[in-house]
Amino acid sequence: MKQLISCEFNIDTACVELKYSDGSMIAINCAAVEDEVANSCFQRSELDWLIYNDPLSYTELILNGDPEEYLRTVTETPQLDLD
Repeated sequence: MKQLISCEFNIDTACVELKYSDGSMIAINCAAVEDEVANSCFQRSELDWLIYNDPLSYTELILNGDPEEYLRTVTETPQLDLD
């Protein structure tokens, strides 16, 4: 069974990279993910926060979760008061 050794954001490739004990690696292209699931700057900002501050949670969300549902739940578009 392979064990996760590291999970880090590589700013040069714009990917979250997971490295395993057997030498295998998974790279998640963060720009492509944002293009697919984020509909607003608020949702992109939430994904960016996860990428930089908790890349393992970001990885679990993308590989095992429902990122669109997560973003609908945690982001809120401010309403402008035009009165």
